[in-house]
Amino acid sequence: MTDLLNIAYVQPDIKWHNIDGNLHQYDALLADISDADLIVLPEMFATGFTNQLEGTSQPMDGQIVEWMLAKSAQKNAAIAGSQIISDGTNHYNRLLMAMPDGRIEFCDKRHLFRMGCENESLTPGREIKIIEYKGWHIRPIVCYDLRFPVWLRNTGNNYDLLICVANWPTARHDVFETLLRARAIENQCYVVGTNRVGTDGLGIDYSGGSAVIDIYGGVMSQLPENTVGVGRATISLSKLNSFREKFPTILDADNFRIEQ
Repeated sequence: MTDLLNIAYVQPDIKWHNIDGNLHQYDALLADISDADLIVLPEMFATGFTNQLEGTSQPMDGQIVEWMLAKSAQKNAAIAGSQIISDGTNHYNRLLMAMPDGRIEFCDKRHLFRMGCENESLTPGREIKIIEYKGWHIRPIVCYDLRFPVWLRNTGNNYDLLICVANWPTARHDVFETLLRARAIENQCYVVGTNRVGTDGLGIDYSGGSAVIDIYGGVMSQLPENTVGVGRATISLSKLNSFREKFPTILDADNFRIEQ
């Protein structure tokens, strides 16, 4: 078990539908990282947020997953980010988490962004996924999922860290920052949120706001807006557990059931 988890989170200007160009960009951005336990990339990090399946959707043994596994082994760190993945029948906005030992964990975006017609081309996920890594329990989600607190409710203190990978437009920038902090407070957990900058192929602007939020809802680390870069933070499991013992809101939590 690792008490301290070193996190590196990446805020890129994603090249539209350019997988090779984006992976080359991440090679450069991650070049100086040598001490991270976990590296977090944004939503659809190799293509930008898109509903076009041709040229962007890949199988689990495709170029993007292979790159993540190779980079994870090279950096001796878990690497998380989402991409459109096909199982041969359906297409998913799949959050992938490559492990240094060659494993890959994944979960699919539950709430598809209907205002961007994502629900017309992709299949929603159904599984609540909690990944164990170095003694930490990590709940991964994708972008729009962040708006739905019931889906993310941390019943039983089942997870310690919430990861939200996003392509969250500038028009709703303040909402992204507010929801990251709210999810940390109500779930008594750390939160990592990654976002992109720049303008995508549909003319939508993004200004970033990638951050690590502490267990009190405060900002531990945040990258400047409209800036490409890598942020860092170190989070503590013992500090989290101590806080939960001293302020056990879980004992007064409401019971509920999510119907799939």
